[in-house]
Amino acid sequence: MNNLSDFMLPPAKSTVAGQTDALFNFINVTSLVFLIGITIAIIFFAWKYRRKSEDDVTPVITHNNRLEITWSVIPLILVIIVFGWGYTGYMNKATPPDDSYEIRAVGKKWLWEFHYPTGHVSVGELHVPVDRPVKLVMSSVDVIHSLYIPDFRVKQDVLPNRYTSLWFEATETGESVVFCTEYCGNAHSNMMATAFVHTQQDFETWLANAGSADDDLPPVELGEVLTQRNACTTCHSTDGSILQAPSFQGLFGSERPLESGETVVADENYIRESILNPQAKIHEGFQPVMPAFAGTLDDDQINAIIEYIKTLE
Repeated sequence: MNNLSDFMLPPAKSTVAGQTDALFNFINVTSLVFLIGITIAIIFFAWKYRRKSEDDVTPVITHNNRLEITWSVIPLILVIIVFGWGYTGYMNKATPPDDSYEIRAVGKKWLWEFHYPTGHVSVGELHVPVDRPVKLVMSSVDVIHSLYIPDFRVKQDVLPNRYTSLWFEATETGESVVFCTEYCGNAHSNMMATAFVHTQQDFETWLANAGSADDDLPPVELGEVLTQRNACTTCHSTDGSILQAPSFQGLFGSERPLESGETVVADENYIRESILNPQAKIHEGFQPVMPAFAGTLDDDQINAIIEYIKTLE
């Protein structure tokens, strides 16, 4: 344990983390000094000026100019220091370098999508190079989310109908957790992803081969992988239990009641439509909270998911 932040904060893995931690430590140490000093002063004065007899009456004290100026000026100076320090850090975080590598981040109930310049879409996994500024341009397709990577000390709200952004430069390879810190519904606590930091060469290799590993999997195995990767099982169980959406177990071929009063058979067309346009046919008893996966999943991936669901009898 090298400093206070090692005890109170996760590992610092970005270039902006040091400045953030330094301000955090300054506020905590200053607060601790004042806490100890004021506590000692209270105890000392309570003892020194305690009532010693029935006739011992404290004289009326109007004011003390030096004391009042001191306890006003010292906090003012500290507040100015914290403001200046915090503002400098804010401006640094709000101004990404011109050569930043740009990735689109999309928040959905309840997953994170990351769109790369090559056209690849990664769900639940953010892959970035080390020692290179990365800018996330973010938006939401439904409600307000907030992308937070504690190891990088960055957090920013992700809003529908507009773009927000944040940037960071990772300083070491490895994995870090990505959270949503804005309550966004029943499965909010499951809206997590993993940030993978690679060397520049490994990142380029990963980007060139992204998605190719899926080609070697049989359709059923690929479908199972895709339901995990796209957070389908956050809402759809595979054991018959009811979560935020109908269970996948026993789904295929069964008759499903809709909010419209109609009944449909859960065949290939129904499942495909529900993936691409989930608001088209709302299942009775469930809220229309599923995001659309049009543009995220291709035909082969949708077919694989359908084949996997068929096995869950």
